[in-house]
Amino acid sequence: MTRREIIQIDEEKCNGCGQCVTGCAEGALAIVNGKARLVSEVYCDGLGACLKECPQDALKIVEREAPEFDEQAVHQHLAGHAQKALIEPLPEPEPLACGCPGSHVRQLTPKAEPAAPAAAGDVPSALRNWPLQLH
Repeated sequence: MTRREIIQIDEEKCNGCGQCVTGCAEGALAIVNGKARLVSEVYCDGLGACLKECPQDALKIVEREAPEFDEQAVHQHLAGHAQKALIEPLPEPEPLACGCPGSHVRQLTPKAEPAAPAAAGDVPSALRNWPLQLH
Protein backbone atom coordinates (compact mmCIF):
# COMPACT_ATOMS: atom_id res chain seq x y z
CA MET A 1 0.00 0.00 0.00
CA THR A 2 1.11 3.49 -0.80
CA ARG A 3 -0.24 6.94 -0.08
CA ARG A 4 -2.14 8.15 -3.15
CA GLU A 5 -5.22 10.02 -4.29
CA ILE A 6 -8.43 8.01 -4.37
CA ILE A 7 -12.17 8.67 -4.43
CA GLN A 8 -14.18 9.01 -1.22
CA ILE A 9 -17.98 8.82 -1.16
CA ASP A 10 -20.12 10.69 1.36
CA GLU A 11 -22.99 8.25 1.89
CA GLU A 12 -25.12 10.91 3.59
CA LYS A 13 -25.12 13.04 0.43
CA CYS A 14 -25.36 10.18 -2.09
CA ASN A 15 -28.87 9.63 -3.47
CA GLY A 16 -27.91 6.63 -5.63
CA CYS A 17 -28.60 8.31 -8.99
CA GLY A 18 -25.71 6.41 -10.62
CA GLN A 19 -24.36 9.31 -12.67
CA CYS A 20 -20.92 8.84 -11.09
CA VAL A 21 -20.90 5.21 -12.24
CA THR A 22 -21.21 6.21 -15.88
CA GLY A 23 -18.60 8.94 -15.37
CA CYS A 24 -15.97 6.46 -14.18
CA ALA A 25 -14.15 5.03 -17.19
CA GLU A 26 -12.37 2.45 -15.02
CA GLY A 27 -15.55 0.88 -13.61
CA ALA A 28 -14.42 1.58 -10.04
CA LEU A 29 -17.89 2.67 -8.88
CA ALA A 30 -21.17 0.79 -8.61
CA ILE A 31 -24.56 1.35 -7.00
CA VAL A 32 -24.98 -1.09 -4.11
CA ASN A 33 -28.08 -0.96 -1.90
CA GLY A 34 -29.04 2.41 -3.35
CA LYS A 35 -25.68 4.13 -2.73
CA ALA A 36 -22.49 4.61 -4.75
CA ARG A 37 -19.70 2.31 -3.62
CA LEU A 38 -16.07 1.86 -4.60
CA VAL A 39 -15.94 -1.59 -6.20
CA SER A 40 -12.21 -1.96 -5.64
CA GLU A 41 -9.50 0.50 -4.69
CA VAL A 42 -7.19 -0.90 -7.39
CA TYR A 43 -9.68 0.21 -10.07
CA CYS A 44 -9.69 3.88 -8.98
CA ASP A 45 -6.99 5.93 -10.71
CA GLY A 46 -7.67 8.99 -8.54
CA LEU A 47 -8.24 11.21 -11.57
CA GLY A 48 -11.70 12.28 -10.41
CA ALA A 49 -13.61 12.23 -13.70
CA CYS A 50 -16.64 11.06 -11.69
CA LEU A 51 -16.65 14.19 -9.50
CA LYS A 52 -18.32 16.44 -12.05
CA GLU A 53 -21.02 13.85 -12.70
CA CYS A 54 -22.37 13.83 -9.11
CA PRO A 55 -25.25 16.29 -8.71
CA GLN A 56 -25.18 15.85 -4.92
CA ASP A 57 -21.48 16.70 -4.47
CA ALA A 58 -21.07 13.39 -2.62
CA LEU A 59 -17.67 12.56 -4.12
CA LYS A 60 -14.25 13.95 -3.38
CA ILE A 61 -10.64 12.97 -3.92
CA VAL A 62 -8.64 12.31 -0.77
CA GLU A 63 -5.05 11.27 -0.23
CA ARG A 64 -4.78 8.11 1.87
CA GLU A 65 -3.19 4.68 2.09
CA ALA A 66 -4.52 2.48 -0.71
CA PRO A 67 -3.28 -0.28 -3.02
CA GLU A 68 -1.64 0.91 -6.23
CA PHE A 69 -3.87 1.54 -9.24
CA ASP A 70 -3.76 -1.59 -11.44
CA GLU A 71 -4.46 -0.83 -15.08
CA GLN A 72 -4.34 -4.53 -16.05
CA ALA A 73 -6.99 -5.34 -13.43
CA VAL A 74 -9.15 -2.52 -14.78
CA HIS A 75 -8.96 -3.97 -18.31
CA GLN A 76 -9.96 -7.42 -17.03
CA HIS A 77 -12.76 -5.91 -14.93
CA LEU A 78 -14.16 -3.95 -17.89
CA ALA A 79 -13.87 -6.96 -20.21
CA GLY A 80 -15.85 -9.03 -17.70
CA HIS A 81 -18.57 -6.38 -17.63
CA ALA A 82 -18.77 -6.35 -21.41
CA GLN A 83 -19.27 -10.11 -21.50
CA LYS A 84 -21.91 -10.05 -18.75
CA ALA A 85 -23.90 -7.19 -20.26
CA LEU A 86 -27.55 -8.12 -20.42
CA ILE A 87 -28.57 -5.00 -22.24
CA GLU A 88 -29.77 -5.69 -25.74
CA PRO A 89 -28.67 -3.18 -28.36
CA LEU A 90 -31.35 -0.83 -29.58
CA PRO A 91 -32.79 -1.70 -32.98
CA GLU A 92 -31.51 0.37 -35.86
CA PRO A 93 -33.96 3.18 -36.62
CA GLU A 94 -35.59 3.10 -40.00
CA PRO A 95 -33.99 5.70 -42.26
CA LEU A 96 -36.17 8.51 -43.49
CA ALA A 97 -37.07 8.20 -47.16
CA CYS A 98 -35.37 11.46 -48.00
CA GLY A 99 -32.79 11.80 -45.22
CA CYS A 100 -32.84 14.20 -42.31
CA PRO A 101 -35.42 16.93 -42.90
CA GLY A 102 -33.15 19.55 -41.33
CA SER A 103 -30.41 18.92 -43.87
CA HIS A 104 -32.47 19.71 -46.97
CA VAL A 105 -31.17 22.68 -48.91
CA ARG A 106 -33.74 25.45 -48.89
CA GLN A 107 -33.93 28.87 -50.46
CA LEU A 108 -35.69 31.22 -48.11
CA THR A 109 -37.45 34.16 -49.71
CA PRO A 110 -38.88 36.91 -47.57
CA LYS A 111 -42.61 37.43 -47.85
CA ALA A 112 -42.91 41.14 -48.22
CA GLU A 113 -40.40 43.66 -47.01
CA PRO A 114 -42.05 45.87 -44.40
CA ALA A 115 -42.02 49.54 -45.28
CA ALA A 116 -40.45 50.38 -41.91
CA PRO A 117 -39.58 48.32 -38.83
CA ALA A 118 -42.40 48.31 -36.27
CA ALA A 119 -40.02 49.08 -33.42
CA ALA A 120 -36.40 50.08 -33.14
CA GLY A 121 -35.35 46.45 -32.33
CA ASP A 122 -37.37 44.79 -35.10
CA VAL A 123 -35.01 43.92 -37.93
CA PRO A 124 -36.10 41.58 -40.71
CA SER A 125 -34.10 38.38 -41.10
CA ALA A 126 -31.30 38.37 -43.64
CA LEU A 127 -31.26 34.55 -43.75
CA ARG A 128 -31.72 33.44 -47.37
CA ASN A 129 -30.57 29.81 -47.43
CA TRP A 130 -30.37 26.71 -45.21
CA PRO A 131 -28.22 25.00 -43.99
CA LEU A 132 -25.70 27.63 -42.99
CA GLN A 133 -21.95 27.32 -42.97
CA LEU A 134 -20.30 29.56 -40.41
CA HIS A 135 -16.69 30.57 -40.79
